[in-house]
Amino acid sequence: MSSACRRSSSRRAAAHRSRSSAKRERTAKTYDIIIIGAGPAGLAAAIAAKEAGVDDVLVIERDSVPGGILNQCIHNGFGLHTFHEELTGPEYAARFLRRAEELGVAIRLSTMVLSLTNERVLTVTSRERGVEQLRGRAVILAMGCRERPRGALNIPGYRPAGIYSAGTAQRLVNMEGFMPGKNVVILGSGDIGLIMARRMTLEGAKVHAVAEVLPYSGGLKRNIVQCLEDFDIPLYLSTTVVDIHGRERLEGVTLARVDENRRPIPGTEQHIPCDTLLLSVGLLPENELSSAAGVRLSGVTGGPEVTDRLATSIPGVFACGNVLHVHDLVDFVSQEAQKAGENAALYLQGARAGSRSVRLEGKNGVRYTVPQSMDPENMDETVTVRFRVAQPYRDAALAAYADGVLLRRIPKRILTPGEMEQFPLRKAELPAGCKTITFTVEEVAK
Repeated sequence: MSSACRRSSSRRAAAHRSRSSAKRERTAKTYDIIIIGAGPAGLAAAIAAKEAGVDDVLVIERDSVPGGILNQCIHNGFGLHTFHEELTGPEYAARFLRRAEELGVAIRLSTMVLSLTNERVLTVTSRERGVEQLRGRAVILAMGCRERPRGALNIPGYRPAGIYSAGTAQRLVNMEGFMPGKNVVILGSGDIGLIMARRMTLEGAKVHAVAEVLPYSGGLKRNIVQCLEDFDIPLYLSTTVVDIHGRERLEGVTLARVDENRRPIPGTEQHIPCDTLLLSVGLLPENELSSAAGVRLSGVTGGPEVTDRLATSIPGVFACGNVLHVHDLVDFVSQEAQKAGENAALYLQGARAGSRSVRLEGKNGVRYTVPQSMDPENMDETVTVRFRVAQPYRDAALAAYADGVLLRRIPKRILTPGEMEQFPLRKAELPAGCKTITFTVEEVAK
């Protein structure tokens, strides 16, 4: 076959595939709202959409049970803001699941979303139904986040058994009934790592140390106190793992202090024999579907850029929860998801953005903002702007400026990167015609 014939044949095949795909999209079953993920964000969004009057709501979940990561979080501390009582993770999820069932929310379990288009067409697969296409008049992204793996850390050494992400270890202990090991070192002081330090200790393991490469902890203060200090577990700041020992099974790790550039300092090495290394080195919003659909993502959070309506750059697609930015408290995930469900319902009722947009940005210690823009014509009376600071501060203030003019300062005795900050922005205080609102950290004069 000549090259011209081959090119012609290839073009015909491509055209056929395009026509077939277009035909499948035209025949895809349509729902009012499709929500990807049945964790705390997805369930809260579904409930809010139902309560706002949307009848045809479908939640798609790849796991065999709804609830997401909450199912393995058997410790308490959930629900203080939402229900004004302390609940475990499964108890918190059960409250939302019960309400979703009362409202008749349809949940498809063990179903994987393979792709999402900018026309809100989803390709999904399951054992029972095979591959099919669904269309949402609106779509809410609620896929949550995943843990950063060892491969992203470039730690020297072999790949022996005994190295787990903290979340994997949590699932093994709390849901599967397996102990990863008896002598444990934890790298990273995120909340999951701190909680697992306590959990492994309660199960009879010896946690020798928690090492953190930064000069401050990445977790909540209460977790540092309740999970480390209460159990006399040492926390080594500005310290990391520089070597892993063992071929078949982990035999130990070498810790070393690091300088301000995170380079190991010679002569500070410390060898710790252990059979288990848990990694709690950050969470990444799960946005492969978002990126493939063409959703504009933030270079800081890794999640979609959204308006105050939690709308992404694709019309009719909304985002909430840890897929948007990593939260510290599930209660705030639920609050955010509720707004996403309500706004998706408003979108179906014909609500659209106004003619003007105000940009939100963080500077001088504020790493980012969510949302990244606002519609001043149609915004709520108060919009909660969430963000994290870049480093710890004492006796400081959060300030908001509209085109360089101060709107308000909120004094803060302590600011830490491990805790998400909330700044209530009032519609009444915005000057007419402002283009940019900037959030900063400022020192408070003593």
